[in-house]
Amino acid sequence: MKMEIVSTEDLKKEIENEVKPIDAEVAEIQKQAATNADEIMALDLSAMDEKRKLLKNIDEFAMETLQNSARKNTLLQTTVGNLSKGGEDGSVVSNSLADLHREIKDLDPSLLDFTKEGFLAKIFNPIRRYFEKYERADDVIKDIITSLDKGKDTLKNDNTTLDLEEESLRELTKKLNMEIALGLAMDEQIATQIEQAKSRGEDEEKIRFVTEEILFPLRQRIMDMQQMMVVNHQGIVAMEVIKRNNKELIRGVDRAKIVTVTALRTAVMVASALYNQKIVLRKIELLNETTSNLISSTGKMLKEQGAAIQKQATESTISPEVLKQSFKDAIAALEDISTFKQQALPRMQETVEQFKELAVVGEKEIARLVRAKE
Repeated sequence: MKMEIVSTEDLKKEIENEVKPIDAEVAEIQKQAATNADEIMALDLSAMDEKRKLLKNIDEFAMETLQNSARKNTLLQTTVGNLSKGGEDGSVVSNSLADLHREIKDLDPSLLDFTKEGFLAKIFNPIRRYFEKYERADDVIKDIITSLDKGKDTLKNDNTTLDLEEESLRELTKKLNMEIALGLAMDEQIATQIEQAKSRGEDEEKIRFVTEEILFPLRQRIMDMQQMMVVNHQGIVAMEVIKRNNKELIRGVDRAKIVTVTALRTAVMVASALYNQKIVLRKIELLNETTSNLISSTGKMLKEQGAAIQKQATESTISPEVLKQSFKDAIAALEDISTFKQQALPRMQETVEQFKELAVVGEKEIARLVRAKE
């Protein structure tokens, strides 16, 4: 199996090797050429029927093959011209591939900024807009794929037609090649026998007839066949090139369907996943940032309030001097209270006696009122 690209020259050599006679055929051709040359040189010029028959054979030699090859190449010129348009710009396949390239390039997610921020980004969500665009384009891509499938089927049918035409032309070319080999062998045999006849001094009229009426038109026919052989080779090469180009186009269609479209859908899926991951990562970053701020502020509070508490705990201890003065004031207050009580006792005794006297007077008045009611 060959994987390299075959050049046109290599293709021509390959075709030449395929259509040339094999060794067994060459031996038979040489034998036939010697027999024909012997019959020609043994011709009796006075036998007009034999002369006409010989001249007719030379005139008709390979003519059928030449005419068939000419007709085949005329048909192939139209057929190949029409079929070769399948890969040209403006063809269904070419246009479809161009349309697919344009759609996929327009949908390339790597060219879009899904994380774009700003006022418009808040109103128009970039990922939502992109997927709306992708959904619209997906229908277009499906239509393109359908068109590519039709183009692919056309290319396959074209190759089938070309295979049949090429096989027919190869058979004609092989037959033509064998007739050229026969003509060349006869040319060599006749030329050799003419020289031998001259050296033997044979009939000059016969030598002239064979040279001018047999050898000359034979060489013309050989030249015509050789030219037709080149034309046939070019036709076969053209068909082979078109078939191989069609196969490349078919593979291109398959790649476009299987690889390119799948790659686009994978890219879209990955872009969506990465966008979602970006959102999650951003939320995690914000959460981590908030947590860090909380920890930082808590640490700051602990630092500030802890120091204040320690300072307050240290500074809240009452000074001994203040305690002494407070204790002194408390004792003085107790002494004042004691003095006040000592001084108040006589007055309180007097007040008690007065209330007692008032109580006696009151009781007398109450008793008198009671008696008065009786």
